[in-house]
This record gives sequence, structure tokens and C-alpha cells, in this order.
Amino acid sequence: MADTGIPLLETVLVWGGALTILGGLGAVLWRAARGVVRTGRRMNEFMDDWYGEGPRPGVPARPGLMERVSGMEDRLSGVEHELHPNDGGSLRDAVDQANRRLANLCPDRLEPPRRPPPAT
Repeated sequence: MADTGIPLLETVLVWGGALTILGGLGAVLWRAARGVVRTGRRMNEFMDDWYGEGPRPGVPARPGLMERVSGMEDRLSGVEHELHPNDGGSLRDAVDQANRRLANLCPDRLEPPRRPPPAT
């Protein structure tokens, strides 16, 4: 370091440099700590969603992810029988019956429709 010849100025510059380095290091540590805390909160929220939460005063219980997936599977199994024919009681049977009726009213033409010739 170059000597300025003014001891007070040199002392101020050394202390200013030290404070700048400490301030920068403190800012980096602060940002890192904030990131760790934010990630910890998100992980806590994820775990609450995964395992669910019990009831609290004024707040009902929330089921966990596996319990909700199980509920969705139960509801889907109740609808699944609608996709397969079962002697007239399913949605599939109703659609097939509507298709048969429509085919009787509007039989398909034997030859494909003709396209008009391209304009020249």
C-alpha cells in the first residue's frame, strides 16, 4: 500500500476497507440465512400438505396427500362402471343406444362424398 504521509487518513482507509469487507460478508451471510429460512418454511408447508394437519380451534382438519389420493381412487372406481356396457344401466350403454338410433335415422351413404373440382 502506498504511504500517503497522513497517518489519520491511512487509519481511516484501513478501517473503511475492513468495514466494507465485513459489511459485504454480513450481506452474503444474511442472504444465505434468508434462503435457508425460506427453504425451511417451504419444506414445512410441503410436509404439512403431505401428512395433513389435525384440527385446530376454528380450523377443520386437512387430510394428507395419500388420504386425498385414496379418496380420488374411491370416487373414480364409482364412475368406472359407467365406461363399460352393463345391460343398459351405464353411460356407455346410453351413448351406444343413441348412436344406434342416430344410425337408423341417418344411414351412412355407401359412397364417400364427392369433392368439388379445384378452381382454376
